[in-house]
Amino acid sequence: MNLRKNILTALLIAIGFILSQIIPGVIVGMKFDLMLSVIFVCIFINKEFKNVILTAFLGGIITSMTTTFPGGQLPNIIDKFITCIIVFLIVKIIGEKINKIIYVGLISFIGTIISGSVFLIAASLIVGLPASFKVLFMGIVLPTAFANILMTVIIYKAVKVALRVSGINIAHQ
Repeated sequence: MNLRKNILTALLIAIGFILSQIIPGVIVGMKFDLMLSVIFVCIFINKEFKNVILTAFLGGIITSMTTTFPGGQLPNIIDKFITCIIVFLIVKIIGEKINKIIYVGLISFIGTIISGSVFLIAASLIVGLPASFKVLFMGIVLPTAFANILMTVIIYKAVKVALRVSGINIAHQ
């Protein structure tokens, strides 16, 4: 794996950490998981499986450290690994056969739904849920999925512009 790609992944995860810090908890301490937007951009930019595992590990650790969900540390790590692998497979299967912005938004939405569902299932099995699955899904996961469409597209476009302006070409390294 290329050092530049690792550094880019780490920088993007650091941005996700900052986003995690400024988002307040909304329903029973759960917050919107905007780290997912950054994770998806890392996967779009660097489609190597090793990067997906690095992204899942870093994203899982950071979100477990910043979670406001009681006992949400382990469910966050589980959810990031499962979500990253599934999103990686979706990206590999779909490829880039549709408009790039629609592609980024669609995968972001689907990935967020997967992540939220896995998190809630893992949390219910490990520590229990402070409210019903349906309430948490409708109150946190769905709004986050819609918010992440916009956030992921914005972050993706910003990263692509930054890479182009800086003259960094990570696609063929």
